[in-house]
Amino acid sequence: MTHIKFALGFVAALGAAVPAFAENPMVGGAPMYETKNIVENAVNSADHTTLVAAVKAAGLVDTLQGPGPFTVFAPTNAAFDMLPAGTVETLLKPENKPMLTKVLTAHVVAGDWTAAKIAQKAQMSSDGLANFTTVSGDALSAKMRNGMLYIYDESGTVARVTIPDVDQSNGVIHVVDHVLVPK
Repeated sequence: MTHIKFALGFVAALGAAVPAFAENPMVGGAPMYETKNIVENAVNSADHTTLVAAVKAAGLVDTLQGPGPFTVFAPTNAAFDMLPAGTVETLLKPENKPMLTKVLTAHVVAGDWTAAKIAQKAQMSSDGLANFTTVSGDALSAKMRNGMLYIYDESGTVARVTIPDVDQSNGVIHVVDHVLVPK
């Protein structure tokens, strides 16, 4: 009995000494691993099959597997479905690769921008917006509203971050509910 009490006490003490880390959220029904890169995680999300197909068609797999760090605002399949009929099919055609690449890279910002860092940047600005230049050279702005993070593109689209801070080995993903459209 004494050994059991000692073992339980030791386990309790050990548990108290081990820091607690927040787990990455599940995305598209799949666990996201901090040890995997953006592409390795995205391919497992059932909610991002259109995005993964587009990344492959644009030839961006190697880039998004690179060291980064990258912040990716990742639209869901439902977000792509909200585009006008035929848009995705048209973008996926080989002859439209430059346009597809521009659309996809308009969702990527250099650096590891967690939601807290974005909110802090917005709070420090005079207009309450955190402004970013995407990998495509386009502008994105972010703002906290009612406790939620929103991303604004140059075309007037407003995307809500539905799952923030999905850590990757080469950056962070924020799942968004709209496709961001560059000018």
